[in-house]
Amino acid sequence: MRTLILAFALGASLIVPILLLLMFPPWWPIAIGVLALAHGLVLWPTLRPNSQWLGPVMTSFETDSNEVWLTIDDGPTDDTPALLDALDALGVKATFFVKGVLVEQRPDFVSAMLARGHSVENHSQTHPSGAFWCLPPSSVAWQIDQCSAALEMVGARSRLFRAPVGMKNPFVHPILTRRGITIVGWSVRGFDSFGDDVQRVVQRIVPRVRSGSIVVMHQGRGFSVACVTGVVRALQAKGYSFVVPVPERLKTKR
Repeated sequence: MRTLILAFALGASLIVPILLLLMFPPWWPIAIGVLALAHGLVLWPTLRPNSQWLGPVMTSFETDSNEVWLTIDDGPTDDTPALLDALDALGVKATFFVKGVLVEQRPDFVSAMLARGHSVENHSQTHPSGAFWCLPPSSVAWQIDQCSAALEMVGARSRLFRAPVGMKNPFVHPILTRRGITIVGWSVRGFDSFGDDVQRVVQRIVPRVRSGSIVVMHQGRGFSVACVTGVVRALQAKGYSFVVPVPERLKTKR
């Protein structure tokens, strides 16, 4: 799919409009339409989280039980100790998708995540949320490799990657494939990066969770610990348990 989209986009962006304009000048509106379609075919999977058009994005996992996977983005931050204590009290293991620059600043927090049985994975070096979708290959590779290097310094190896705000461009999948890293999206999110209403986040997430769902949340906000706690308790009350699935259990469809 990725190859077909890029081949069509290249041809439709360069060859078709030029031929139409040279051979049939009155057809210029059609040339513009073809050009817009070509750009749209690349922009849609780039800007839409979890789109599979440019390559597989893991959005759930195989399970025969009422299991979900809690993933927490954007750490390590100052609330890490409190968040780890809360997860311990709830009996929950999670995966932290971390920023490399923050790992370098607080490697002790990442070591604590690992020591308490959580997994830690790659969320890019600097989390360029406004620009990652349009970075050239060299910059994409740098973002991934620098975070991987930071994790290696604390004894963790990157096997999974979550793109900043879930956006990716045509260069991301080939770069990850060469490094043996799988891109992970989510099944359910609660937009807990905004506001401070715990109950609203719970109401967004809990009704949409199914067995095998990947739940994405965040740390570093003033209500992050309370928010994660509220969601976990609500899901536990509905009979869900929390696991960190091995990569082989991940899949692209719910």
